[in-house]
Amino acid sequence: MLFSDPIEDLPLTFRLRTTKGAAKGLVILLHGVGSNENSMAFLARSLPQDLHVALVRSPLAMGPSAYCYFRVNFTSEGPVIDEVAAESSRRQLIEFVQLLESRIGVSPSQTIIAGFSQGGIMSAGLSLTTPSLVRGFGILCGRILPEIAPLISTDKSLKNLSALVVHGTLDQTLPMAWADKSVAWLQRLGVPFEDKRYEVQHELTPFMIRDVVSWIQVTLGTTK
Repeated sequence: MLFSDPIEDLPLTFRLRTTKGAAKGLVILLHGVGSNENSMAFLARSLPQDLHVALVRSPLAMGPSAYCYFRVNFTSEGPVIDEVAAESSRRQLIEFVQLLESRIGVSPSQTIIAGFSQGGIMSAGLSLTTPSLVRGFGILCGRILPEIAPLISTDKSLKNLSALVVHGTLDQTLPMAWADKSVAWLQRLGVPFEDKRYEVQHELTPFMIRDVVSWIQVTLGTTK
């Protein structure tokens, strides 16, 4: 099934693939910094046809066909982010997910959000601060922003989430230590998760995509 042309009547621009029959869920995919929604189509093509899939464009333009949720500078002391933009984008993403679920008639218990790099950061940020909005989230070569700590939910629904951490052991953009920090944080919060590491760099390989799709299928109870 094909994706729609870009849709621009919600807080974030997106492309949508809908099912012909009854849908078993919705998967929202977020791209990395400096890319666009089309970069996640390769993962979307591997998802079961009984799932709605949304490819989301982040709100801040960096150049032609290049977008981000917030700008980041990589320093010797670690990434330094534009906190104001990150928070604004988190709020936009929350509103977007609420409206999209309502529009296509899918409940939060049937929704998964996942993203690559900065997209994974935003997926975690939305899910940990508003866990009632989704069933699960995937951090694909990303991290959890320390800046969201004061906003993380204390609601018991946090423990009903399912999380996936996927990371390359050779990643030099976001070194593996960030995945270790994400795992430790999820453990402290009591969020059930899977942790998968691969001998690759800052990328998503076919083997990684296979495991992401399998996790989505198990979490939503669907089959290809």
